[in-house]
Amino acid sequence: MELNQGVFTVSIDFELIWGTLDLFGPDRFRRACEVEREVVVDRLLELLAEFEIPATWCIVGHLFLDRCEGGHREMVRPHHSWVEDDWFARDPGTDIERDPIFYGRDLVAKIMACPVPQEIGSHSFSHVIFGDPGCSREAAQSELAACVRLAEERGFKLQSFVFPRNMVGHLDVLRDYGFACYRGPEPGWYESRNWPKPVKRLAHLWDVIAASQPPVSLPEYSESGLWNIPASMIYFPMDGIRRYIPMERRVKRAVKGLEAAVRQQRIFHLWFHPTNLAQETEVMFKGLRAICSRARELKNEGKLEFLPMGAIVAAIQSQ
Repeated sequence: MELNQGVFTVSIDFELIWGTLDLFGPDRFRRACEVEREVVVDRLLELLAEFEIPATWCIVGHLFLDRCEGGHREMVRPHHSWVEDDWFARDPGTDIERDPIFYGRDLVAKIMACPVPQEIGSHSFSHVIFGDPGCSREAAQSELAACVRLAEERGFKLQSFVFPRNMVGHLDVLRDYGFACYRGPEPGWYESRNWPKPVKRLAHLWDVIAASQPPVSLPEYSESGLWNIPASMIYFPMDGIRRYIPMERRVKRAVKGLEAAVRQQRIFHLWFHPTNLAQETEVMFKGLRAICSRARELKNEGKLEFLPMGAIVAAIQSQ
């Protein structure tokens, strides 16, 4: 397929504590999730509204709740090798007042009320890793069934999916539950090399340090009947070793992606977690504002269109 002009799409992995619960428990990233709740989501929605960007928020389904009894006996468990106890053992089974980093019904309402309509997508119900052997077909079905039901209760249909940890799996199950597209991994130059994962991570880090042009892509139709809208670039947080990468490197790389999308009439797909903005928040928002500002300049020149993932599929289907 071909596009008539460049496209800027933003997808946001919204998961609060569920994204790291299986690896680190509820405490290591508790403060980051609290900042995400208290500060980041509101500021992010204000920024998206200011620049009229309709992002795709792929939300962990448990965040549609404001309370639960815990355990979730109705859910089929995954059996990931690194998890020794029950998958839902750390779910407190309380409510949004007592354990706000596990629930997000109020934040979902804010996203839905944004003056610039945002797309609501899915990030599974409890951040099960679809591409891992420990996630059976039955577990994937259980996760998606819960997400679809919760979305229907709020009056909308889920079309877009982002895989937890970007590990693709069970595409046929997504199709069966009515999804139209997903975000595939970044097609980095190093992915085709037979290198160990740590080496590939270093290559990715070098791309950011060098502000290399990120890949821009066209949607890819898969045998499963879904459209893959590949990622182009993660907006790196400023934690760990990444805090030493100057913000200007991130911005410069993103701007190169936007301008490449215009030249090649392809998609520049930026993604991140709101928790990415929870450390060095002012610097992170300043950089994101600079990226959005350049995107708006290109849009005002008639060279770039802002589309969420679901709208890209709708545009394809209209052709």
